[in-house]
Amino acid sequence: MTLKAGSKSLIVVGLLLISGCSLFQTQGYPPEVQVCPPPPVCRVCKPAFCPAPTIVEKIVVSPVPTQKTGGELELPIIGGVESVVVDPSGFKYEARIDTGAESSSIHAENIQLIERDGKRYVRFSLLNPETSELIELERRLRRKVLIKRQQGEWERRYVVKLWLTLGDIKELVDVTLSNRADFEYPVLVGRNLLTDIAIVDVSQQYILK
Repeated sequence: MTLKAGSKSLIVVGLLLISGCSLFQTQGYPPEVQVCPPPPVCRVCKPAFCPAPTIVEKIVVSPVPTQKTGGELELPIIGGVESVVVDPSGFKYEARIDTGAESSSIHAENIQLIERDGKRYVRFSLLNPETSELIELERRLRRKVLIKRQQGEWERRYVVKLWLTLGDIKELVDVTLSNRADFEYPVLVGRNLLTDIAIVDVSQQYILK
């Protein structure tokens, strides 16, 4: 069927109008996305958009245990010079307290090594500090030691066990018998008595009762 010219014109105009609608149709905007602000103002956000932070790792710092000191152990404090009672004689001497000395020592005279029933003993004399009299004692020999004297000479000394009392401290320790006539104090108390027993304050003297 043949269309008239007017009809053709109407069809063309209609097609143009339809295509024009699609060409000039307003473009739609993407949906709004909620963005959380920084943490300081995040409290105004909705909970759905600002979830609570997740703790990834929790560090707990524990104090390092410190080694116990003498004060914590409640050890008695003694001075650089103290009175010491030596048994079995019962004599009281002035003693130098020396943490640098490994063992204790006492002035003795007439030192002799004797043997009885296959056992060795040491016979020696201690000086009574009050009367200046000598009392003879006999104790089992513990061992012999070589001590280098200040003159460079070596001296062999005998070691016996004696009771030493410093205040409330009383210990049976090895004591070296030697001639301490040239020393200021007749008794030297060393580490074999002091270790884990007392704290020495060399700035003080005669602290113990």
